[in-house]
Amino acid sequence: MLQLKPDRLGHDDFVEQPIVVCGKVFRGDMSGALFWPAERALIVADLHLEKGSSFAAKGQMLPPYDTRDTLERLAHAIDRYQAETVIALGDSFHDASGPERMHADDLALLRMMQDHCEWIWITGNHDPAETGHLGGHVRQELTVEGLTFRHLPGPGHTTHEIAGHLHPAAKVSLNGLTLRRPCFVGNGLRLVLPAFGAYAGGLNVLDDAFASIVPADGLAIWLLGQEGLYPVAPRLLRGD
Repeated sequence: MLQLKPDRLGHDDFVEQPIVVCGKVFRGDMSGALFWPAERALIVADLHLEKGSSFAAKGQMLPPYDTRDTLERLAHAIDRYQAETVIALGDSFHDASGPERMHADDLALLRMMQDHCEWIWITGNHDPAETGHLGGHVRQELTVEGLTFRHLPGPGHTTHEIAGHLHPAAKVSLNGLTLRRPCFVGNGLRLVLPAFGAYAGGLNVLDDAFASIVPADGLAIWLLGQEGLYPVAPRLLRGD
């Protein structure tokens, strides 16, 4: 006798979501990374490596494991998508002396990833002037197939852009439940990535800083949840 079972969503059904920018198809990952299948490229923003050690130097003690956690999550994303290129969209370090404070084991993990991928550091406002000694290539910005990858989003009319810097986060209310999480935010013509760093904060997408970059008309949000990446209707967004 046939054993009929109800359809159920699998655990991995929301691990990633398709995201389209100017006709190019990407896969947004619940980690906050963005994968470009056509180029075998993994894009991440705002790693803020060595933020914990930076705070410690100023007398504010945080658990000193943020760099290891961030790099391990990045390594997992590289393995998951079998990426051949990594593009880091700036603020990869929390301050200019961050590379000097990296633990030898963390540096070894970074080198191991670079052994398997072409590595491109896009410079950000927090980064040291030169990261070439860490391996890979250093660029102010990068244009591939008509799309420009940079740290700081361009002015409001800009299109064909993927950027970081703003650490987008969405506050959502549904059925009496409110949560605030990092998110991808875009409008089909440009995209801002969430901060990938373990200790990186987030700026509400309803903040004025986003108003000219991704206007409410055409706004698209993908929320990073505990078990997946979820498209969110703009009507569910709440300010802080």
